[in-house]
Amino acid sequence: MIEKTLESIQLNIKEHNKKFKDMTPKEIILWGYKNFGNHFAITTSFGIQSSVILHMVQQCSLQKKIKIFWIDTGYLPSETYQYAEKLINDLSLEIEVLQSELSPARMESLYGKLWETNKSRDLDKYHEIRKVKPLDNALNKHQIYCWASGVRSEQTDNRNKMKFVDMVRERLSLRPLLNWKSKDIFYYMKENQLPSHPLFLKGYSTVGDWHSSAPDSINNEGRSTRFGGMKQECGIHTEN
Repeated sequence: MIEKTLESIQLNIKEHNKKFKDMTPKEIILWGYKNFGNHFAITTSFGIQSSVILHMVQQCSLQKKIKIFWIDTGYLPSETYQYAEKLINDLSLEIEVLQSELSPARMESLYGKLWETNKSRDLDKYHEIRKVKPLDNALNKHQIYCWASGVRSEQTDNRNKMKFVDMVRERLSLRPLLNWKSKDIFYYMKENQLPSHPLFLKGYSTVGDWHSSAPDSINNEGRSTRFGGMKQECGIHTEN
């Protein structure tokens, strides 16, 4: 049954993307849950804007809670771990933490500090080990056919080309907030009294791992502050 639903959406993906343009993010989330039930999930990084989609999920008030996966690389800033605890408690979230099979110490012993080489291929390897593989393992384990995230089109050149729903690594990737602007995020957080990430107050507009994130500056802002400016994507939201 779920496989047929997935196949049907694949065949009519253009029509679904047209439909989503007139739907609210919350309605898009509910669409994912209605069509895939326990085979639907949300991913979060507990980054600067993560509270918005997490609050929307909480506001859905469903009989069965939507699965929420937190990809914890083991290299997040202490502020992110503190922020995650606050949101989990404030929103009464049930989170499944996803981590690499390799501990940070083991990975560094085998491959070195991959983020220090200034080589794009080493960053790709780092992201594959610490982010992409842990996520894909969880999606396989729970038989997730559709997963949603908080990516927005204005964040990167790559995301500007994304659709509300697309196939990524043989699954539907759903983007309820795709057309939201930074001001929409700001006003939603203000209206719903959602706490800001501690690093936002220190000039960060985006944050990931401690070694690959920086506050905005005159020369760089947004996703260009990530990964030493070499990359804007970690691979989770892309096919390759």
